Amino acid sequence: MADESLRKQDKRYHEGFFKRMLNGFLVLLLKFISMLPFWVIYGIADFFYLVVRYGIGYRKKVILDNLRHAFPEKSEQEITTIMNRYYRHFCDFSLETIKLHSMSEKQMEKRLKITGLDAMKPYADEGRSIMMLGFHYNNWEWCSSIQSKAYHKLLMIVNPIRGNLAFEKYIEYSRSKWGGKSVPVHKSARTAIEYVRRGEPAVLWLAADQTPPANSPFWTIFLNREAPFFTGPEKIAIKTNQPIYFLHVKKLKRGRYEAEFTLLFEDPSKVESKDILLTYIRKMEEVIRETPEFYLWSHRRWKHTRPEGIELTL
Repeated sequence: MADESLRKQDKRYHEGFFKRMLNGFLVLLLKFISMLPFWVIYGIADFFYLVVRYGIGYRKKVILDNLRHAFPEKSEQEITTIMNRYYRHFCDFSLETIKLHSMSEKQMEKRLKITGLDAMKPYADEGRSIMMLGFHYNNWEWCSSIQSKAYHKLLMIVNPIRGNLAFEKYIEYSRSKWGGKSVPVHKSARTAIEYVRRGEPAVLWLAADQTPPANSPFWTIFLNREAPFFTGPEKIAIKTNQPIYFLHVKKLKRGRYEAEFTLLFEDPSKVESKDILLTYIRKMEEVIRETPEFYLWSHRRWKHTRPEGIELTL
């Protein structure tokens, strides 16, 4: 969660009395929904789809614009098909995220398969930390449960939710109840280095496809458009020489996923710094092009224009 000092300094975290009461009531409603059985959860998701797709057309222009740029070779009919599938997945994912709050370990074991985790055990035995690069694809929220089987402490880098403390606490509980630790993004580097210095093996989990400010020094081509990226992952990896893994969440069928870990770099100190992010970005593109409906297309990922003086990294 956001630090109390940050909450006091930044007016965007302020909640008036009535807004706080409304947010609290909505969170109570979410807690009630989370306790419903899965067949009801997916019934709600089906209704939610009709409202989001045909009622309000949630961010339809953003989704279509993103898809058309990412897949210029596809026809309008193909783009519309991907969009409709995305809306269905988005609604399922939204209700699954709500359900996470009350899910048991037994339920999660049934619905989330984990592969590649055992390869990390030798690093944990050596007291060596790892960096895990994920992205907003399929159900990344359920992956917080990986901590119950992991050999490292899971450090989940998060952006604090502004102006809704009740919902922030709700999400924080859902993510951390498995034993992992949520770390605000502005403390990610410091926290990772502290674990390395103490010799406590940790996995620094970054969803590194989030949008940084336009003045980020790292711009490249991502899905056929210029896009900035945070440089934190490459800086932390090189400074601590942590092995870098890629997290690919596959959707097996409705409500069933597989979290697969693959090694990108064993020794980042021997790699040119730009190649860390470029390899990660090309891996994301490979996964997204294979099954595009599971990426977060409603996010305004390409909202910035590259400033003059910043070169593309290719």
